[in-house]
Amino acid sequence: MSGLTHFDAQGQAHMVDVSGKAVTHRVATASGRIHMQPATLALVQSGTAKKGDVLGVARIAGIQAAKKTSDLIPLCHPIPLTRVAVEFAIDEAASAVTCEATTETVGVTGVEMEALTAVQVALLTIYDMCKAVDRGMVMDGVRLIEKRGGKSGDWHAPARPESGE
Repeated sequence: MSGLTHFDAQGQAHMVDVSGKAVTHRVATASGRIHMQPATLALVQSGTAKKGDVLGVARIAGIQAAKKTSDLIPLCHPIPLTRVAVEFAIDEAASAVTCEATTETVGVTGVEMEALTAVQVALLTIYDMCKAVDRGMVMDGVRLIEKRGGKSGDWHAPARPESGE
């Protein structure tokens, strides 16, 4: 199982020992989208969805999710987050909402999983708040955009030709 750090020499899953790693400032950004009917997007934009401010609630859900990542992903370390930012962009032409989450810490392990979890839970929250009018919403493109800090250094996702990112 070489290359996969969450497995020991016998192939058993384990939590990686990070005790020897240097404390550094670490940042990760992830993004994803939820596509919906134009009428649903209009409800989200206007703030008149039956359950209230969809994006406001989804922002808080994403922040909470980042803080709870180690409770959801079995081999993640609990991380003292120093910042979580969840932002949304409306794409009327695609009838979609893009979510971007940035997580930061000063510690011995990265915050990629926290950023990815924040995005996915924020998108799920949008789905939950709008499902009464649009059960056909589709979440896609959840991915790591960049990570900074740590032993492996900085990493940036390659551009995706189909999206122009």
